[in-house]
Amino acid sequence: MPHPLEPLLTRIAEALERLAPGEADAPSFARARLYRYEAAGGGFSPAPDYGLPLDLLVGVDSQKQRFGRNLERFSRGLPANHALMWGVRGTGKSSLAKAAFMDLARTHPELRLVEVDRDEVAALPALFDVLRGRSERFLVLCDDLSFEEGAAAAKTLKSALEGGVAGPPANVLLVATSNRRHLMPREMMENERSTAIAPSEAVEEKVSLSDRCGLWLGFHRCSQDEYLAMVAGYAEHYRLRIAKAELTAQALEWAATRGSRSGRVAWQFVQDLAGRLGVVL
Repeated sequence: MPHPLEPLLTRIAEALERLAPGEADAPSFARARLYRYEAAGGGFSPAPDYGLPLDLLVGVDSQKQRFGRNLERFSRGLPANHALMWGVRGTGKSSLAKAAFMDLARTHPELRLVEVDRDEVAALPALFDVLRGRSERFLVLCDDLSFEEGAAAAKTLKSALEGGVAGPPANVLLVATSNRRHLMPREMMENERSTAIAPSEAVEEKVSLSDRCGLWLGFHRCSQDEYLAMVAGYAEHYRLRIAKAELTAQALEWAATRGSRSGRVAWQFVQDLAGRLGVVL
């Protein structure tokens, strides 16, 4: 004879099963290769493939080779270093990360890229826990990363990279881009040096964050020849019909009005030129 409480206990058990996280709640990464992590809800928004070919990035050959070798080792399950790409704005740091990923993902279908907003660094430990142990291998990209106020967010990132007791996930590689080599404003480091009881130790604590990245890649201002090579490469790839002399003259004038030469400036010029020529990129 069934116990009189059995129906009630059955309903409670079923309710608990519905509330408990299970395999059905695990995120699916089958819809795309690129995703944006929404820290507030813990979800992943698929994004279209990055369209800029890797070979169109000019003037960063050494960075391409070093980052590509590191990423290729990671894709094969071999030891690889977290990467910090630092340097002048607009020099192709995030473009290189995404273009190199796309170049390799075409032959390594298990690769995925997850972009995390720089203001959501505190969510990295939780994200790593979600990705840990999955069959995919994840490149986690934090673009334009810096710590204006420093302490709490920086310590969270260091903790995520060290991994605590569990250790960092073997299937996750972090890539951070920043305009600052040590991710901290210089004035913050100077303030630490001037106010701390042990100035050298205080500065070392701040610098130790970037030391968690074993691969450092510097990006510097490009020369005029490199800038023109970028413009010419874009113009050829997108079949922009314009005489070489005219292309050079317009590109130099564009750079002069911007007061700088970089990959970003070259791309903005090409977008303007394509618009004037009626070409869809």
